[in-house]
Amino acid sequence: MTPSSVMSTDAVAPSERAPAWRDWIWKHFGGLESDLYGDTGFDGHLSASHAGDVVLTKLEANRHRVVRSPRLARAGDTSYLKIVAPWRGSAAVEQQGRQAWVRPGGWAIYDTTGSYEIANPERVEHLIVMLPKEQVAERGLQLAPLMARHVGGASGISRVALETMRSTFQELPAMSDHAARGAGELIIELVRLSLQELAGRESATTQLEAFRDRIREHIGQHLRDPGLSIERIAQSLNCSKRHLHNAFSAEDDTLAHYILRRRLQACMRELKNPAQAQRTITDIAFSWGFNNGAHFSRVFREHTGLTPSDFRDTALRQALVTEAR
Repeated sequence: MTPSSVMSTDAVAPSERAPAWRDWIWKHFGGLESDLYGDTGFDGHLSASHAGDVVLTKLEANRHRVVRSPRLARAGDTSYLKIVAPWRGSAAVEQQGRQAWVRPGGWAIYDTTGSYEIANPERVEHLIVMLPKEQVAERGLQLAPLMARHVGGASGISRVALETMRSTFQELPAMSDHAARGAGELIIELVRLSLQELAGRESATTQLEAFRDRIREHIGQHLRDPGLSIERIAQSLNCSKRHLHNAFSAEDDTLAHYILRRRLQACMRELKNPAQAQRTITDIAFSWGFNNGAHFSRVFREHTGLTPSDFRDTALRQALVTEAR
């Protein structure tokens, strides 16, 4: 058995690499938008194989983000659960108001039938595994509360699952179709067992994750309020500011940066939306809790690598290309 597809920017002219990458990501992952933080230089490589119904992809690339919008999630015709397991670099998985950071030695899972965003803020080498959702959900496993979670990988069944996913990808070229299908079925079972263990785990860790979920839900409900602050969140949740900060102490984001990033992401979605093209950038920014245009422009450029107007122009041109597909 040989890899089902291999794509590399090595043979692509530097000026064409970014659009080629976006096109590959769109086609390979079934309608997934990507941006490069405004970087002009880029190189990336994809190598994908099938183990029965399971798709395993090795992705190597410069920093980039991928987004599956609610519209694209609704339009998808195949239901997959998706796993990101870094060999190098890190990824932030966001879905259903939750966020999970994952680094080498761990893995996180999310659902392609819902909207999500994956940030890769540095050069990465990831194993990405796609599993048929209905096969993982057998035996009454409730998947929704487990999405955008750091499942594990350091010990126990989640480590066995991670090592099996990695070794299967590496050994697939030497496997028969029958053996590959069996390996895919084993991966599905190990992932299911890992999720069952995560669902049944009662510990201080899951209690802390539940508290973080409450914080994120509150932020999501009040994101448009320019008065949203750590003080107000603490008052609303009846806890101390120190308790809030401690809840986010293991995250790569501080709580203040998390709020800022959620607001920027909301503005990015509306700037990309052709239906919002007649609204001014200032109107969009102020509708999502910003109250200073210069500050918004500065933090937006730091986050995306582009000014808001350049970001909008680029996104709307890409939307026209997407509609033509």
